[in-house]
Amino acid sequence: MPAPAPPTPPAGTPSEPPRPGLRRPGSWFGPRRPGLSPSSARPAGLRTRWLVAGVFAVLVALVAGVSLGPVSLPPGSVAAELLNLIPGVHLDSGLSEREIAIVTELRLPRVVLGLLVGGLLALAGGCYQGVFRNPLADPYLLGVAAGAGLAVTAVIALGGAGRQGAISGLPMTIPLAAFAGSLLAVTMTYLLGAAGGRSSSPAMLILAGVAVSAFLSAGQTYLLQRHSDSIQPVYSWLLGRLATAGWHDVLLVLPYAALTTVVVLLHRRELDVLAVGDDEARSLGLHPQRTRYLLIAAASLGTAAAVSATGLIGFVGIIVPHTVRLLAGSSYRVILPLSLLFGGAFLALTDVVARTAVAPAEVPIGVVTALLGGPFFVLVLRTARRVLT
Repeated sequence: MPAPAPPTPPAGTPSEPPRPGLRRPGSWFGPRRPGLSPSSARPAGLRTRWLVAGVFAVLVALVAGVSLGPVSLPPGSVAAELLNLIPGVHLDSGLSEREIAIVTELRLPRVVLGLLVGGLLALAGGCYQGVFRNPLADPYLLGVAAGAGLAVTAVIALGGAGRQGAISGLPMTIPLAAFAGSLLAVTMTYLLGAAGGRSSSPAMLILAGVAVSAFLSAGQTYLLQRHSDSIQPVYSWLLGRLATAGWHDVLLVLPYAALTTVVVLLHRRELDVLAVGDDEARSLGLHPQRTRYLLIAAASLGTAAAVSATGLIGFVGIIVPHTVRLLAGSSYRVILPLSLLFGGAFLALTDVVARTAVAPAEVPIGVVTALLGGPFFVLVLRTARRVLT
């Protein structure tokens, strides 16, 4: 007599959760989320209140960054003078000619550069996390910043830009070299992290990034040893800084920032599709590999532009996207645009702390972000341990 068939579970009953270590087909890093299918993965879109909050944060950071410094200026007067930059607006700010020059020629370019660089680093961090499906992916931890740093160091040391400064000496070579170095680093990290095939765990990506960063940092140290006259400009660049000599650096970063932002934001919906798996993405008409390569190139370009202008500034790509994810939602349609806004505001306000904490001296902004990002990274690591096992 044949054995009776097992009872069919009623509708709505969740299926058996996957066993530990089971990976979904086509997934490089991370287990399948139980019960998730293309039809059920419909995250909420960007809410207006969060968009308004992001724009407000940028405006607050802009006014605070221009107002605070060795010479404190009234925020109301600063806001009026900033409005005067809009064609057709003429307000009496009450500032003297000297104070107006401080606002428009010294502080405003620095704050705008901080907004651009912070937004790029946060946007790249969120993009890498979506592409690799790893909550710890970050331009700094994936070795991207180290690759760009090695390339820029080589240009400064071998190209004779040591005395003139990294940006003013070679305005076009520096970003291109940084892009080539960052793309090489992320490729090395990806290949090394995926060497184990389907048996690879998400932790392999971070370990691969640490290994690649160490290797590239060794090459950078060798170059500095061979060209000791470049140690001072390279060392100050490695610590990260937002010091500018006007609008030159802003105009240099702006086209790269625009291109990266457009490409990444136009593909934010594809990142939500990639989160459910490659097979499901293909069934919906998406080319996973092509999309990944395009987003990796765009994020690396933005990181390279940021690094070439300000040096190595770490942890922005972890702090901002994770904070947005916890507060506003897990959809990349929400994470990416808000990371762009809040990332810029975060770095601009961090720069205010860096130049006022020990005034008249200035703390390198990379040191401040490391002090903030270290504990935050430990928190993220603790909350992500279920993904890493």
